[in-house]
Amino acid sequence: MRASSGPTPPLIVVGSGLAAYTLVREWRKADTETPLVLITADDGAGYSKPMLSNAHSKGQSADDLIQMSATEVAERYQAEVLTRTEVLHIDPTTRTLHLDSGEALVWGQLVLAVGAEPIRAPLEGNALNRVFSVNDRLDFARLQAELEGARQVTIMGGGLIGSEFANDLISAGFEVDLVAPSETLLTGLVPAEVGDALRQALADAGVRFHLGPLVSRVDRTEAGKFQVSLTNGQKIPTDLVLSAVGLSPRLDLARKAGLKVNRGIMVNKYLQTSDPSIYALGDCAEVEGLVLMYVMPLMNAARALAKTLTGEKTAVQWPAMPVTVKTPLCPVIAYPSRGTGAWQIDGSGANLAAVCRQGESIVGFALSGERIKERNIWLKAVPPLLAS
Repeated sequence: MRASSGPTPPLIVVGSGLAAYTLVREWRKADTETPLVLITADDGAGYSKPMLSNAHSKGQSADDLIQMSATEVAERYQAEVLTRTEVLHIDPTTRTLHLDSGEALVWGQLVLAVGAEPIRAPLEGNALNRVFSVNDRLDFARLQAELEGARQVTIMGGGLIGSEFANDLISAGFEVDLVAPSETLLTGLVPAEVGDALRQALADAGVRFHLGPLVSRVDRTEAGKFQVSLTNGQKIPTDLVLSAVGLSPRLDLARKAGLKVNRGIMVNKYLQTSDPSIYALGDCAEVEGLVLMYVMPLMNAARALAKTLTGEKTAVQWPAMPVTVKTPLCPVIAYPSRGTGAWQIDGSGANLAAVCRQGESIVGFALSGERIKERNIWLKAVPPLLAS
């Protein structure tokens, strides 16, 4: 068992995504002495995950997205970075992490920034190896390799990621079919009118939509090609399938350690789990009942946690932070309403401003096309996501 590289037990961060590296950057500004250990199941390269869904049309490879290698991370933040390493078990009683290498590490403070994993749709067929999900840079590298020589791509899911990939791949010259059980795009994030504006812009660019049914099978044909079968009986020829049906917070480590979990790892406004020495951050965390898998809430929370970990106890406060959908064919910005209310739509075509009113209060908005220029006007009118 290794306690640390010095007399002070380390801060251990499990994960190497945007949440983890934002935390480490802010934490090291205030604490240059405490040992730091980063544990990651991948290669530890620092990059911006949101860039994955619009990199292909820009001609960017997975390696082009790297901002820092694991070696550079270790040097910049005076850290020990354990790459391609799995945490098998967390023992809160002894404050010990057990790794797949056989090593055991003792923490002073522990942060779980383990993210979320793709939801796997229940599919049948003999070509399920043609179904891909993109949840990190290495996934993106595998997808890009498969796209070499491909012409037709079928996307499962009409949410934020599915819409962004549809925009990216059609702009890169692929034929794109998008299948989703919803009646429009971005359901739950924007009202139907705004979702329809985005759908029309993508359709005008060539995306073929199949809204209502689900994908049931992916099979190899006798001609050596591939076929996607839908629940309405329709068949779609394709070269590969990109599944973008959503993400689920990674809970296994926390659950096995006896930490309280719900939709995410449950934390208070200080990002503290049910064990006071363990914190959770990012896509895996449920903060005061909220699971927000978006960049701005993540970075805001990481900055607050960095202060808490260095002795300045700081609650997460989320101001109104909109979600930007990277669909240049019809840009969308949304601040989703969490309550009940009535949407009012202004504008025409792709240029819409939708406002959700609950009584006299504005509780949400969605903007598309040229109307995204009104972003700051509406931000001043909506309530914060999480107040102190």
